[in-house]
Amino acid sequence: MENIKRRYTLAGTTMTEYVSTTPGLYPLPDWAKDDLSDLKGHQKHDLVSGDEGDAITAAYDAAREEVIEVQQDAGLDRIVEGQLRWDDMLAHPLAVHDAVETRGIVRYYDNNNFYREPVVEGELGFSGDVASELESAAELTDELQAVLPGPYSLADLATDDHYGDEAEFLDAIADFLASEVEAFPAHETLFLLEPSLVENAPGDGQDERASEAIDRVANATDADVVVQPYWGALEEKVYAHLLDADIDAVGFDFVANQDDNVYNIQEYGATDDAALGLADGQNTLVEDPEAIRDRVDWVHGQLQVTEFETMYLTTNTETFYLPYGKYVEKLEVLAEAADLAEVTAA
Repeated sequence: MENIKRRYTLAGTTMTEYVSTTPGLYPLPDWAKDDLSDLKGHQKHDLVSGDEGDAITAAYDAAREEVIEVQQDAGLDRIVEGQLRWDDMLAHPLAVHDAVETRGIVRYYDNNNFYREPVVEGELGFSGDVASELESAAELTDELQAVLPGPYSLADLATDDHYGDEAEFLDAIADFLASEVEAFPAHETLFLLEPSLVENAPGDGQDERASEAIDRVANATDADVVVQPYWGALEEKVYAHLLDADIDAVGFDFVANQDDNVYNIQEYGATDDAALGLADGQNTLVEDPEAIRDRVDWVHGQLQVTEFETMYLTTNTETFYLPYGKYVEKLEVLAEAADLAEVTAA
């Protein structure tokens, strides 16, 4: 570890820009949940497969317009599509792929949500499903933020019945995601969600491959790329290798773990930008904007002279766990907290 420790210098004394955003994966509006339940049914074979009919498509289109308008009304700086069609949370891009069979229902990490196990049975060529969603969103906002599962987490959630080698499978997932990103409409930011880097941390050798896979996806866009792990802090070596990827920001889940995240930054440095998960994406308790601003100040205080060029203020996790009204309140809190942080910095 000593040979890579402190390789990265922290940003200088430039004024920090505060950007309010979220990692996406929103809860459906209540009306859409009811309508889609009637339209789709309740069984595994009724979930989104990429070929839904006109009525289902229209319901999702209307719901997308609503969640984009909600973000705009809240004053968020980056607007996500919402991923409302993602029945399988992060596994969705594979679950709708022609080379993938979805099998049994499996637990989504250690929480009470489930997804269809995506089993890769053939070559992972271009799909375009997520790009199509983003094309629709791009018609409604100029501040678009794209969201994808990171390659390591997607490979971790999936089963390989085709490639036969762990490293080759991760490479194939990275190439697949990169091809998807290349088809995206213009976007300001790309969030790559990587909870498996925390929940099922890669071991020696695999940690470097995970960083290389992330780098491959990041290089498919000219937008700013944020890698957002959550549900804790990264192991030191995993964090140090992640900094080798050509990314603009690493996300830190300060809801689940403050001390280890601060330690990683102090010990190994950081990218010039950072995403701070300061609002709880799974708890219905709505934070006070001033409290979020104070947490930003706390982070600055722990790092003393360190200043990031950009700080993304976000929930630590996706928000699909929350009741719809609570998720809306969380968005408003993040937007106000970013405004307060800007005023304090000035």
